[in-house]
Amino acid sequence: MTIAVTEGEILLKLTEYVGRNLLEEADGSSQLTESTPLLQLGILNSRNTGRLLAYIDEEFGVPVPPTRITGKHFADLGSVTALVVQLLAE
Repeated sequence: MTIAVTEGEILLKLTEYVGRNLLEEADGSSQLTESTPLLQLGILNSRNTGRLLAYIDEEFGVPVPPTRITGKHFADLGSVTALVVQLLAE
């Protein structure tokens, strides 16, 4: 049985995960929004991107193919959310 998850729920889970696990406390995770530039601010470096990929696979049950691990898909939480939605639909 598949449990449907909404785009808003995916965004919330991703925001909470990044805020709790990938930000330094001094960065202020309360300031994290859908359009916070994760790559530009250095929040997503190679190690953190790997952690986020593992979280997406574990939480949503979809592995991210290597061809989708691009700056376009990981620029901000909105683009990561859109990627997860797209992978869930495939």
